[in-house]
Amino acid sequence: MTQLPTHRSLIFPSSNFLTAILASGLLLFGCGDDSSTPQKGENKIIPAVEAVQARFGALPLTQRLSGVVKAKNQVEIYPEISAALVEEVYVQNGEVVKRGQPLLRLRDKEFRERLNQARAGLQIAEAQLRQAEARLQEVRAELQRQTTLADQGLISATELETVQTRAVSAEADMALAQARVEQSRATVKEREESLAQTVVRAPVDGNVGNRNAEVGMLVSGSTRLFTLGQLDNVRVEVVLTDRMLTYIEAGQRAEVFTPSTPSGPQTAPLSRISPFLHPVSHSTEAEIDLANPDGRLKPGMFVSVDVFYGESENATLVPLSALYEHPATGETGVYVSRATLSGEPAANPPAGEPATLLGPVTFEFVPVEVVAKGRMEAGIRGVKPDSWIITLGQNLLAGAPGDARVRPVSWTRVEQLQHLQRQDLMEEVIKRQQEAEKDSIAVEQPQTM
Repeated sequence: MTQLPTHRSLIFPSSNFLTAILASGLLLFGCGDDSSTPQKGENKIIPAVEAVQARFGALPLTQRLSGVVKAKNQVEIYPEISAALVEEVYVQNGEVVKRGQPLLRLRDKEFRERLNQARAGLQIAEAQLRQAEARLQEVRAELQRQTTLADQGLISATELETVQTRAVSAEADMALAQARVEQSRATVKEREESLAQTVVRAPVDGNVGNRNAEVGMLVSGSTRLFTLGQLDNVRVEVVLTDRMLTYIEAGQRAEVFTPSTPSGPQTAPLSRISPFLHPVSHSTEAEIDLANPDGRLKPGMFVSVDVFYGESENATLVPLSALYEHPATGETGVYVSRATLSGEPAANPPAGEPATLLGPVTFEFVPVEVVAKGRMEAGIRGVKPDSWIITLGQNLLAGAPGDARVRPVSWTRVEQLQHLQRQDLMEEVIKRQQEAEKDSIAVEQPQTM
């Protein structure tokens, strides 16, 4: 197998204290088996744990990146004219607009006056052009008569040259008058465009956001008025270093994680990668196109992105929650049972029903070498495949060999717990923030007697 880069991303820690305590507490106090009580001749309670059977295989190699969501055709709207007052705003944040639809109107009094002046100048230039045309026709007619007389010898050559000079001068006046007309027309067109720019229109279809325009506001060319973009399709922008470009390519599978998508990550290929690197940071941008029909992804939202770029070498696979750091030695390892556990691995038990435990079974701590880490599992050396590994409750053994009551579980059960642990921690953080805000409000409010 071709060896790929060995960079791995770790999403979940090796153990989750909150989840472990909840799960082990459920097993200890929720089961109906009385074998969790002290045994005859013993002075301690046999802990209850969950275990899964290790398997053999390769882990997908992933690169964890941070991305920013942007709307499709996202543009910022600026006025094309400066030093103008806003007279009317037609749209609000969140409204859907069509291309060419007016967004706001600036004061246009000065621009209308300039347009009227330009149109008056055009009329003057056109009148001068007609005068020059008439003058040229008159001189040409006179030149034709003088030429005929000169051919008959009735006038001198000097008189003919004088008329010819006048004809050349009349042609020059005609050309000058035509140029003035073209110049006046260009001025009128420019003033008409300036007047049209007093109405700011949507350049694309999309949703309006970041409104920064109010009636009476003085704006310039650097004043951002709105942000416009289509929310039904978005793109996620991520930054890639020059080293990442050696193994990340366009078309590779990517998973986008957001707090607003509890159903799981959204999968899409890496759409494109810019070939130009920043001269200082030596990084470039990559984009992922995503459908967003329900509008959960908002422009400006930060998301986590996993790019799958290959597979690791084959190894024994265990859940990330099975990895345990020995409290005395600091070694990373797993709790392994040398016995073979019988029974069908359990999924989530129905609410209110006690869990079925086996054993007691003897487990021992085995140091391992971590070959690779993925989102849900790790590849290790030092443990044979098909061994039973503790995934929850190993902290109750405190690094020492010991007996435990075991509930064999399936890999699906373990992955569900690992997926939920992030939501549990996030809910805990949000709850604490809300409680802190309530406490601060209570302190700020004056007490009445």
